[in-house]
Amino acid sequence: MSDPARTTKPDLRPIRNLRWWIGGLLFASTVINYIDRQTLALLAPFLKQTYHWTNSDYANLLIGFRIAYTIGQTVCGRWMDRVGTRKGLTLSVLWYSLVAMATSMARGFYSFATFRFLLGAGESANWPGATKAVSEWFPKQERAFATAFFDSGSSIGGAVAPFLILPIYFRWGWRAVFVIPGLLGLIWLAVWRRAYHSPREHPRLGADERKLIVAETSAPRAEAEASPTRWVDLLKLPHTWGAIIARTFSDPVWFFIAEWFPIYLVAKGISLKSGIIAIWIPFIAADLGNFAGGAASGYLIRRGWSLGAARKAIVVFGSVGIMLLIPTVLTVNLAAITILFALATFSYGTFTTIANVLPADLFKSDAVASVSGMGGTGAGIGTIIAFKLIGHFSDAHRSAATHSFDSIIIVAGIVPLAGMILVFLLVRNTQATKDGIVRPI
Repeated sequence: MSDPARTTKPDLRPIRNLRWWIGGLLFASTVINYIDRQTLALLAPFLKQTYHWTNSDYANLLIGFRIAYTIGQTVCGRWMDRVGTRKGLTLSVLWYSLVAMATSMARGFYSFATFRFLLGAGESANWPGATKAVSEWFPKQERAFATAFFDSGSSIGGAVAPFLILPIYFRWGWRAVFVIPGLLGLIWLAVWRRAYHSPREHPRLGADERKLIVAETSAPRAEAEASPTRWVDLLKLPHTWGAIIARTFSDPVWFFIAEWFPIYLVAKGISLKSGIIAIWIPFIAADLGNFAGGAASGYLIRRGWSLGAARKAIVVFGSVGIMLLIPTVLTVNLAAITILFALATFSYGTFTTIANVLPADLFKSDAVASVSGMGGTGAGIGTIIAFKLIGHFSDAHRSAATHSFDSIIIVAGIVPLAGMILVFLLVRNTQATKDGIVRPI
């Protein structure tokens, strides 16, 4: 019987650095995912007027998405570990692409809420699936940068969205807007089905690259047997909780910026037409932060730092930098707000790269998507709570005009710092490391 790891079709030439092409596919999926999400955020100021929604109504629409996304992260993470990356992401992208296009038929609050709920269910598999693919395709010194690469798609998608969505809206109306991300998803799906296979089976993977990948990602039999895959066993480990908290205490800040920023700018007295640059610059800054965090962590490892020390150094930098959100309460100047948000989202980008790579650093392949999904669920619960409070307090403080979001901004600047402290306490080498249950860090 032939070994698939040693078999390549003679008529197919190997593709050099194929793992980075796979990373490019994961990046493209994330870009489309975020264009899809940003559609409602960008249209919210206009839809609020059309359908007479309050900020609390808008928050409830976002929460509907988050409830499905939160549950789906853990469920889809477990499912992804069972069915595999190729099939799992195929079904996920097909689902949310069709739902995105169907949103163009919405007629009011309840139909929007239904479509957003279904969208959240479909999109919830993206991060567990992409994280699992990274754990399968990349050695440890490249995982953080590979994670930064695919995760930067969220920033690029958010940055591109205003220039794609708003012109379509102003020319053809909001219904046409929702069709675009769905079509992009279907195009991506055709490429994915043709291009993606596991490293052991891929016909275009060269022998040297295959050896590098398989040597890094294959666990000895004893370690594989020791690796827990049941949720109840994973939740007994502090490492799992460290991975969950890293996202729970950072992602809600990003989702506030991604989905409330246009409304925040309007509350500051800035029109969207004049403030369009303020919408996309923080996204680009977060993208740069993604790559900076991944590159800096990899550099420290090459300089001899332990994996854990290299990861935690970036978490410290990111959590402190996010506090630069707080000075924005003192100004209504567009340039100052843009710069401070950009510096904060750059810092968030470094933090989230490590938060997303921790499951791949700590766990074997058959548990990575499960732990990543749990982190996404924690982030979703935090985001649901945050959005409910944001809607309530921004409506309650409406009379404060340009200061209606001040308390929200201050909390957003502080919470990741608490997350950093908890990550330091929970993510370390323990007896479970010695027993081969988790990887050393």
